[in-house]
Amino acid sequence: MSEINHTQQKIDTYVMPVEANWAVSVRERALNWIVEHGLPNRKDEYWKYTDPKLLNSTKIPEINEIDSIENSIFDKLSRINLVFNDGLFDASKSDDIKIAGIEIEPLVDANQKTKHWSKDYYGALEKTSQDPVVRTLASLNTAFATQGVTIKVTKKISLPISITYLHSRETSDILIHHVVKVEKNAGITLLESGGVGSRSNSVIEVSVCENATFDHVRIQGRSHEKVAVTHLFANLLENSSMKSFTLTVNGKCIRNEYFIDINGENIKAHIGGAAVGDRGFSQDDTVFVSHNSPNCESRQVFKKVLRNGAKGVFQGKILVKEGAQKTDGYQISQGLMLDDDSNFLAKPELEIYADDVVCSHGSTCGEIDDNALFYLTSRGIPIAEAQDMLVLAFLNEAIDEITSDDIKEIIANRLKDWMVKRHKL
Repeated sequence: MSEINHTQQKIDTYVMPVEANWAVSVRERALNWIVEHGLPNRKDEYWKYTDPKLLNSTKIPEINEIDSIENSIFDKLSRINLVFNDGLFDASKSDDIKIAGIEIEPLVDANQKTKHWSKDYYGALEKTSQDPVVRTLASLNTAFATQGVTIKVTKKISLPISITYLHSRETSDILIHHVVKVEKNAGITLLESGGVGSRSNSVIEVSVCENATFDHVRIQGRSHEKVAVTHLFANLLENSSMKSFTLTVNGKCIRNEYFIDINGENIKAHIGGAAVGDRGFSQDDTVFVSHNSPNCESRQVFKKVLRNGAKGVFQGKILVKEGAQKTDGYQISQGLMLDDDSNFLAKPELEIYADDVVCSHGSTCGEIDDNALFYLTSRGIPIAEAQDMLVLAFLNEAIDEITSDDIKEIIANRLKDWMVKRHKL
């Protein structure tokens, strides 16, 4: 059976809930895009280094009894907690939101309403992201995902919103789609943590309005999270800013895609990530930042620590369109190899159509500095501890992209846990 026919067969057998006409239209557009372009394969330019077959899923998630509940890594933070059980929103475990300036509603409810603020945003950024790069896995999500939340923020909120993903059985396939709008002069921090089944496909669409701020921190990749593809699509307007950081710890195949659309002056967009893994670990960060307006800044900072045959991939592009003068675009990706069996692949790109810009990219990989290691051990530090110190120092440039010191500490502690475990292998 051809790929297109197989995809169409999945579409024909998929049962969707009753929704408003506008939501149905968005899904039909996404379905048509999938049928027209097919699912990705290794011949596609942006899929040469990661096998997309592991990530293709249209299975409907079913709720199960939780076999094991792991506390959120953010439990010690004061926060608004939203809980998903096997990919389904669980109101009974989520906080009751009674804070002025926040509107939160399950996606499945929002899409049933004839009039809802997300009508103009659901699927819009996913569609825009398809212009430079065909992303049919994101279309797959828009077409089929019924679970997620819509979040509208109308003022600066001091408490972060934390989304915790609980899991039961490793057989579950998950599709989740969140829509976020940060209105003018507002601000929010969004946290994500937990396991999301054996195979997952998630989308976050974020609209950041004038003078607004959006911070995002995600911790992913546990032994039960076999494969995952995530998509973060953001549209930034004048004088706004965003920071997104993802920590990936183990997992079989995890790919994080970003599309950042800069539409207004004096915008700052910082995207960063740290990944650590061993054995069958494969992790891919694919980033596209489009500078459409002058006087803006973007940063891409990604670090990966790999051992025992692990693979790390970075594909990052900065597009500076005509008229986007005074653009400051920075991109760095680095891999630290803890043995000779691991592999780091990088594809940095600049595409510039303006003549008054400062843009740079760099990519390197290597081993721990023997001189630095000797310096530390010669002062009585055990070699394992010295290696850990150098690993954390290597990752710090990416971790420093996080705004909150408390969250930085949580990230550092999670990395220390991984390093302790690797010494026992």
